[in-house]
Amino acid sequence: MRRAIAAAALALLAGLAVPAAAGGAIVTKQIARFKSPTYVHGPEGADGAVFVVERRGKIKVLVDDRKLKGSFLNIKRRVSCCVGERGLFSVAFAPDYETSGRLYVYFTDRQGDIRVEEYRRSAEDPLRAKKGARRKVIQIRHRKFSNHNGGQLQFGPDGHLYMATGDGGGAGDPDENAQSKGSLLGKLLRIDPTPRKGGPGHGVPMSNPYVKRKGKNEIYARGLRNPWRFSFDGNRIVIGDVGQDRREEIDYDTVDGARGANFGWDAFEGSVRFKSSDASRPPKRHTRPIAEYGHGGANCAITGGYVVDDPELPALEDRYVYGDLCSGEIRSLVPELGGARDDRRVGVPAEPGLVTFGEDAEGRIYYASATSGGVFRLAQTD
Repeated sequence: MRRAIAAAALALLAGLAVPAAAGGAIVTKQIARFKSPTYVHGPEGADGAVFVVERRGKIKVLVDDRKLKGSFLNIKRRVSCCVGERGLFSVAFAPDYETSGRLYVYFTDRQGDIRVEEYRRSAEDPLRAKKGARRKVIQIRHRKFSNHNGGQLQFGPDGHLYMATGDGGGAGDPDENAQSKGSLLGKLLRIDPTPRKGGPGHGVPMSNPYVKRKGKNEIYARGLRNPWRFSFDGNRIVIGDVGQDRREEIDYDTVDGARGANFGWDAFEGSVRFKSSDASRPPKRHTRPIAEYGHGGANCAITGGYVVDDPELPALEDRYVYGDLCSGEIRSLVPELGGARDDRRVGVPAEPGLVTFGEDAEGRIYYASATSGGVFRLAQTD
């Protein structure tokens, strides 16, 4: 989270309509307000419920756009917040959530370490998590600095659990974690969250690139600075990686192509060489971003989003929606492996503090502001 949020321009009136390319206009609807929302998600198997993660350690529920009283999950006593960029960041529901009731949360614990834990839905109340069902899946040491924690959990098209970690914090990756195969920081990780008897709380797919090779088994890709948000588009993955001084970047690859990929940090920031006395040497091969932008105006940090698959939002069909934390501007582009094209404004009011996008089971796109606490949904008029 950048301090520049406080200085960003005030949001315009919510609901302002701007003509859209495919008939009608893109509009935004405010659904509800929350305390420091960090993520929004409506999974399959939850009967249309949408879950809103609050940074201090609670997960709230929306049903038919109505905020319910109480919490689905409350782990405030376990979460370190709100020093630096710490907190509860995201939730992922198992592909078989309807029957298994399993879900996973990503947060920083009281020591500052990154943790992923498993919980289960209550059998008595499907809009509450079961008390006492906590299980540790993975813990990654992150105590030196309070920033660059990453924060996204997503189940991939292969059924495995992916998580994106920051480089450990400090300016310029001083501990050189992002390029190191011996560190789980600054990485895209892929695990099987099923526990192993007598072992850690997770398994590792044998097809991960460093299994039985030099490097941590959980690593799927490296060279990331602070991949706060990523998502899947079928068998492709798109990552919004927060830059440092000059460039914000969008990385895009097939899931298979991302296996063993190096996204360049801290040899590169975006497509340019990172200027630092301790910058890593350029790797022999690295995956360049398909799009990037600088810190002009109020821009400061990319907030990655989703490729739109909402039949009621045809103007944005197959376009990647993303924004910036400080300026609050929401944009979209057409993602392609050779480079993005047709990057343009979506045309809805800016929302400073734009901390996350979200998607529900119907493909509808949400976004949230850490500044106002508002959760909004994109829509299109007839």
